[in-house]
Amino acid sequence: MTNAVRDFELDRFLPYLVNVLASRLSTELAQVYEARFAITIPEWRVIAHLSQNQEVSVREIYRRVDMDKAKVSRAAARLEARGIIAKRANSDDRRLVKLSLTHKGRRLFDEIAPLALSYEENFLEQLSPREAATFRSLLAKLLASDETSAPHSSRHGLSKRRSAA
Repeated sequence: MTNAVRDFELDRFLPYLVNVLASRLSTELAQVYEARFAITIPEWRVIAHLSQNQEVSVREIYRRVDMDKAKVSRAAARLEARGIIAKRANSDDRRLVKLSLTHKGRRLFDEIAPLALSYEENFLEQLSPREAATFRSLLAKLLASDETSAPHSSRHGLSKRRSAA
């Protein structure tokens, strides 16, 4: 058994811990909006992304929110059926579909956003204001680095594909 295998502790392994935290946050926040608004996690992510942009493609959303294309497409189809988003074909490339929030979708976001922000505030109350600021700063720094700046991925035998940690 190598030292690396012997030293591996799942409960201290950063990808695992970040994934558990992200899943917990997402699931707890979903409890805030699922029952009241009948919105799933993928649907919320689409709505939240569209709230920040006038019109975007499914491709842009799945890259930005880190969900597979099929999940984003299904969420978009359900939201369109409910009149929350509108779809239109891209005039330059008919294969690309542009999505945007409808007035109903904007009103829905305006109801959910304060609840989401309140959830975030309650979560961060576990930290001091200074810790919360540091946490946000560190997250921003880590998320700003792209895959090309990942530390020597190929040297360590890691592929460029993302794993589920």
